[in-house]
Amino acid sequence: MGDWADPRPMSPHAFAWRWHVTMAVSILHRVMGVGLYLAAIGLAVWLTALAAGPAAYDAVLGWAPAWLIWLKIYGLTAVFAFHFANGVRHFFFDMGAGFKPATANTTAWLVIAFTLAAPAALYLLLQR
Repeated sequence: MGDWADPRPMSPHAFAWRWHVTMAVSILHRVMGVGLYLAAIGLAVWLTALAAGPAAYDAVLGWAPAWLIWLKIYGLTAVFAFHFANGVRHFFFDMGAGFKPATANTTAWLVIAFTLAAPAALYLLLQR
């Protein structure tokens, strides 16, 4: 490769930039996309055990108590809400809207607010 005399990175990376909300939401979008993929596997295992009958479901509950499963479903709802809201945000970006820094920051905070509100609202709705 040869010697590189300049100690700075050859291309910018996460530690070379000042953190801001749009950067955090962008990184979280990717992380939560992977989380959704992994959670879908866990959800499929749980639902398969539920459909297979009481013996299979009891076996799953042996390594994951019901309260933990429900907590994971609540968290999965939050992850889905985040990924959905940020996907809508990116849809508008694809149409060429929302690129001004003030607008991008506002929509990033709205995504975070929706992420916190959606699972709580859904939980309260299902309790009625």
